[in-house]
Amino acid sequence: MVSSNKKNTLEELRKKVGYNKRLAWDVFSKKDLKNLEELNASYKKFLDEAKTERLATKEILKIADENGFKAYNKDSAQDRYYISLNQKTTALIIKGRKKGLEGIRIIGSHVDAPRLDLKQNPLYEEVDIALLKTHYYGGIKKYHWLARPLAIYGTVILGNGKTIEISIGDNPDDPVFVIADLLPHLAGRQREKKLSDAFEGEKLNIIGGGCPVPGSDKDCKERFKLNFLNILNKRYNIVEEDFISSEIEIVPAGKARDVGLDCSFIGAYGQDDRICAFTSLKALLDINEPEHTCVALFFDKEEIGSEGATGAKSRFVETVLCSILKNDGIETDTSNILAAFRASRALSADVNGGLDPDYQDVHDKRNAAKLGYGICITKFTGSRGKSGANDANAEYVGWLRNVFNKNSVVWQTGELGKVDEGGGGTIAKFLAAYGMDVVDCGPAILSMHAPFELSSKADVFAAYKAYLAFFKAP
Repeated sequence: MVSSNKKNTLEELRKKVGYNKRLAWDVFSKKDLKNLEELNASYKKFLDEAKTERLATKEILKIADENGFKAYNKDSAQDRYYISLNQKTTALIIKGRKKGLEGIRIIGSHVDAPRLDLKQNPLYEEVDIALLKTHYYGGIKKYHWLARPLAIYGTVILGNGKTIEISIGDNPDDPVFVIADLLPHLAGRQREKKLSDAFEGEKLNIIGGGCPVPGSDKDCKERFKLNFLNILNKRYNIVEEDFISSEIEIVPAGKARDVGLDCSFIGAYGQDDRICAFTSLKALLDINEPEHTCVALFFDKEEIGSEGATGAKSRFVETVLCSILKNDGIETDTSNILAAFRASRALSADVNGGLDPDYQDVHDKRNAAKLGYGICITKFTGSRGKSGANDANAEYVGWLRNVFNKNSVVWQTGELGKVDEGGGGTIAKFLAAYGMDVVDCGPAILSMHAPFELSSKADVFAAYKAYLAFFKAP
């Protein structure tokens, strides 16, 4: 039997040299818990308003306007301003006491999420049902989208150039849409297939309606499709050709909800990565006269590799930095741009995969993030041999760790699964390409990329505190 004195000595040694993650619920004060609930109530409202990347951008700019931000003006100095591109990618900037050449603080998240997009020629009818063809966007499990209520959001440019916004399915009085699933009684051959082959992308077709044009003759061709178009035309003045100049997205219908009898979790669509977009936005709004200029970036297209004009691979970050230098009265030549980037520090604010109690075998439990244990520092992402990873340097991780500890941030570390199990990527490597220090840092969630993802309210609050501490850090 070990004596009590020896036990105490070992415990003291463990505290001195060991490392243990802290459960946020054990650390938060009563004041923290009150602030936590208020923050999460706002977060749920944000999720309900930000069902697409366009809607997320619209909501971010609305909040920015309410908090004194103005559109960037190249001809006059500004303390709080924003730059937005194609209604999908945005930067909010707060001028610091130090000039941009001495480095800026950047938190970059993304506002797109896995979904279904309508094809450009989507509408057809089959067996007296009007249907809409889709093309999935981002990494999804296709069966997740079957037999569940769906909503339609979109932007349509009419033939006369007018812009029409579509929103059907989330208003309580709206109908919803659905993709039918094969009944189990007839799914024998389907069950014999590999999961990747059992559900085909070309069969993710939305049921749009089942009533013919009123008064039409039964011999009338495509009268179910025509009825759908007729209703759409009456409501939005849309004709079939207008689908070609549209971006129409299919997302899960329904609002963000508390999950668990203790209401400790939030369940909602799009938490990857709007959880980081929201918390970094709230942190930025609580900054006043920072030492370094602070920037919150909200990107599009991360889920398909950060491509295109609105993705992190674009030169949008350079546009933002040039605005900062101009705002400081500094020449925007290549030398100054590169020097400012090299002096800057960034967080790639993106989620990590939480340790799933039913699938613990795909994780290295010693290095897996857990829900409720605060924001997660992910030193590297990528797959297998760190392919496609940023892999932050030790000095920067050490600096960030000290910032969090000095500001009582509850944090942990994590990796995205076992070494040979799979992997994933973020925008970190695209920011790092400019020479700045960057590391991935965001909450862990369960059911990532599913239509109903799960986060811990404690981690939402921890993320806000972490991003606030980062922006304020000297």
